[in-house]
Amino acid sequence: MRLLLDECVPKRLKSDLPGHEVRHVVEMGWSSKRNGELLKLMVAQRFEALLTVDQHLEFQ
Repeated sequence: MRLLLDECVPKRLKSDLPGHEVRHVVEMGWSSKRNGELLKLMVAQRFEALLTVDQHLEFQ
């Protein structure tokens, strides 16, 4: 599964997800993107899931 970690998620979590392709928002150059824009970029790059602790994401 191709996973994207949001800025609020520690990068070190990548090592806890073996067997998955995991990238971090900072790695992708998407720091400070608003949620709506981030979701569009994520879909365009074929990520299957976003791991976040952002409680406002459901409103995007």
